[in-house]
Amino acid sequence: MNVAVCADVGSTYTKAAVVDLDGGRLVAAASAPTTVGTDVLHGLDAAVGAAIAGLDVGDLPWYVCSSAGGGLRLAVVGYEPLVTAQAGRRVGLSAGANVVHVAAGRLGGADLTALRAARPDVVLLVGGTDGGDVEVVTHNATRLAKARWRVPVVLAGNVDARDDLYALLTAAKVPVTAADNVLPRIGVLAPASARAAIREVFLRHVIGGKKLSRGGRFARLVRAATPDAVLTGVEVLADTAGGDLVVLDVGGATTDVYSVLTPDERDSGPGREVAGTLWRARTVEGDLGMRWSAPGVVRAAAEERLLAAGEQDVLAAEAAVRAADPGFLPGDDAGRAVDARIAALAATVALRRHARGAATGERAGRDLRDVRLVVGSGGVLRHAPPADAAGVLAAVLADYAGGWPVPRAARAVVDTDYVLAAAGLLAAEHPQAARALLGRHFGV
Repeated sequence: MNVAVCADVGSTYTKAAVVDLDGGRLVAAASAPTTVGTDVLHGLDAAVGAAIAGLDVGDLPWYVCSSAGGGLRLAVVGYEPLVTAQAGRRVGLSAGANVVHVAAGRLGGADLTALRAARPDVVLLVGGTDGGDVEVVTHNATRLAKARWRVPVVLAGNVDARDDLYALLTAAKVPVTAADNVLPRIGVLAPASARAAIREVFLRHVIGGKKLSRGGRFARLVRAATPDAVLTGVEVLADTAGGDLVVLDVGGATTDVYSVLTPDERDSGPGREVAGTLWRARTVEGDLGMRWSAPGVVRAAAEERLLAAGEQDVLAAEAAVRAADPGFLPGDDAGRAVDARIAALAATVALRRHARGAATGERAGRDLRDVRLVVGSGGVLRHAPPADAAGVLAAVLADYAGGWPVPRAARAVVDTDYVLAAAGLLAAEHPQAARALLGRHFGV
């Protein structure tokens, strides 16, 4: 068989899939607890071993992504908050990062202290459109150089200053990677170059620096941050399906929302976004999750007036149990019903924020009315009875009081075999297998 292993080393579980590269068929899958406490290779090898058990595969290639150890923590330093800093934030999210800090304007002493306190793995330094202002990005690069900054920097501002600032930072021994401007012109967002640079820095500097494994094997295996791989899979799915779509990934700590929209006349004219529109976008809701962030779901749902009378106290107690024991598994129908309720609330609030634009920074929000496919992901949906999983997505699509226009005719499916990440990992080298894998599993 011409097969490959695709594995995601998550914060809690490591998932492995064996994919037939000729036909894009899922041959086998397995999972094992992620062994962050010892060496993540233990859990990875266990998951892969279980997936290939009984298969005559020989020495097969491995494609691995990871969000273990907190994934990729990114700070953005921009020119001003409504344009280049916001553009940088959107690009960082699309690169699979958890944006932990955004600064705008000339960095002062307190700003530098706050930047250090955010403990980023990478700093995305942006500012100025091409041919525009260079003063602020030059000041900020100089400040980092004088501060003996040692966290990797991706320089993606005004190209007129790029070579000089790259030389300045390099001379000060700041690890720096240069990329094209994320905002070359007002209203034009160009994420590809910076996203590729962030991916390169993640692989070269971040994975090995998290001390997740002894030796260099794990760092050599990892090809992407998990959200980056998933977004690539979402992009392939959108291209295959030929229309707008949304993916809701409800995890233990966060709920991620991915949306792919078709560019149209909204991208031009007087009402366009000055920071540009990212038609393929991701947002991360760090207060919405099934375990660590379960109490945040209840608080957010109360603020959004999604809870029934008398429900908040009961649900808050259940959420506290789950936050105290992230490995908690419900043992009866009542416990599973609580999980389904928390999942529905997390997904609903997350999509409200995404669609309204609060999470993406878009003034007009994201128009999801033409979305034709809504994909649910995350262990709570993959392992739930089909009716429960369908109920979670149905609640999201019936959210007519959320302050945003819901999709007019969307089909809801669940990524039961966790193929989005696998397809994203395969997309560059095996695009036909990636498309076939997604087409088979999502009926597109």
